[in-house]
Amino acid sequence: MSGAVLVGVVSDTHLYRKHVPAEVLRALQGTELILHAGDILEMAVLEELEGIAPVVAVAGNMDLSDVTSILPVKRVVEVAGRRIGLIHGSGPPHGIIARLRREFDEVDAIVFGHTHQPYRGDEDGIYFFNPGSPTDKMY
Repeated sequence: MSGAVLVGVVSDTHLYRKHVPAEVLRALQGTELILHAGDILEMAVLEELEGIAPVVAVAGNMDLSDVTSILPVKRVVEVAGRRIGLIHGSGPPHGIIARLRREFDEVDAIVFGHTHQPYRGDEDGIYFFNPGSPTDKMY
């Protein structure tokens, strides 16, 4: 994708046999692409999000086998000429940025989840973004 693109980002939805909350669907309206950084639990969540915009996702540590058998644990997505690393993350929150940085070469940004805590910041020229969890807040 080149040119300006409105990207929605979500992670850690942790939805099993439940629908995506209406406020999440409303927040994603108008986006042209949705990135999901894992802990989806089941593919029905992504199918619901696909009703809004194309979805690119990765598997998280809590995902069920129908998700982990299809989705990679990390990937690089090119959006508007920028390379975005997409990964769930693992381990304790302390040190997660350094661990994630080692997972990707030559990216402009890394979108991640796992901690359930929103984060945005620039580390050595790479923008890191975690949307937190819309359904299982831990802060």
